[in-house]
Amino acid sequence: MIRIEKRDYGGWPNSYYLTNGEIELVVLADVGPRVTRYALPGGENQFHEVEGQAGASGGDEFRLYGGHRLWVWPEVERTYFPDNRPVEVTVTTVGARFTARVESDTPGTALQKSMAVELSEKGSRVKLVHSIANQAAEPTQLAPWAPTMLRAGGRGILPFPPRAAMDREHFQSVSPLTLWSFTDFTDSRWIIGKDFLQLVQQEDPCGRFPEQMSGLYNPWGWGAYVRSGEVFVKRSRPIPGASYPDYGCNFELFTNAEFLELETLGPVATLQPGEAVEHTELWWLFSGIGPIDDDDSIRSEIVPLVERTATSRS
Repeated sequence: MIRIEKRDYGGWPNSYYLTNGEIELVVLADVGPRVTRYALPGGENQFHEVEGQAGASGGDEFRLYGGHRLWVWPEVERTYFPDNRPVEVTVTTVGARFTARVESDTPGTALQKSMAVELSEKGSRVKLVHSIANQAAEPTQLAPWAPTMLRAGGRGILPFPPRAAMDREHFQSVSPLTLWSFTDFTDSRWIIGKDFLQLVQQEDPCGRFPEQMSGLYNPWGWGAYVRSGEVFVKRSRPIPGASYPDYGCNFELFTNAEFLELETLGPVATLQPGEAVEHTELWWLFSGIGPIDDDDSIRSEIVPLVERTATSRS
């Protein structure tokens, strides 16, 4: 049975607690929308929460807060619109929709974001439908971008596209592996395997730059974060042939000394006035995971769990 209650969480009095008895979430309504908690009942939060920002609201300063958010690509001034105001909440039998006000103040460009959160009757599966509407009088180009800030001390995992020897059927590239100015693949936090890309979160990194980031085109449509014997899996259905941001990325990883982000992106879209674009993610949380370090351990511990989620991609 799905239960939805309004509670105080971290000093935010209008927070929504959602549970089916096997998983629990907290979604903020005093700011956001933000999913700030995702955990097994009474368990450790999988998401990073920014110290010193709990309970904060109002003002013009952008705050990360933590948890899961909806952003707008490309990463320019309007991406950092401060989502510090209350959102409208519509409760349903399986979850709730959280709708922000139109971003009419600087640096907003009359975008309106919403996030629908739906629980399954059983298990840890959560469906999130992100929406961005253009409420301006002019068209705008963007892509929905869904970063999840994850608790320190784990590792993010993305699968590479299928491998094959070069022949007449395999002359073309299959994915980018993108670089930012601070990306350094000699940094020990990166593990580039035969079939998987890993990024390890370290609270005291010793690389050239404290931040690391890369992305790729992920035809499998899943990514994972493993920490303390638990694995967070997120899926987002890839659209073959679509124009994705950052030279073609639909999944990206970012880390610094405080957290790691597992991010998905939707295709680039031109929204006419009044039009909206949607981007869907599915989440799962599993426990009892053995040690993960190389491709073999990912195949034995993570891939079987991911295969269990393969029938629920929309």
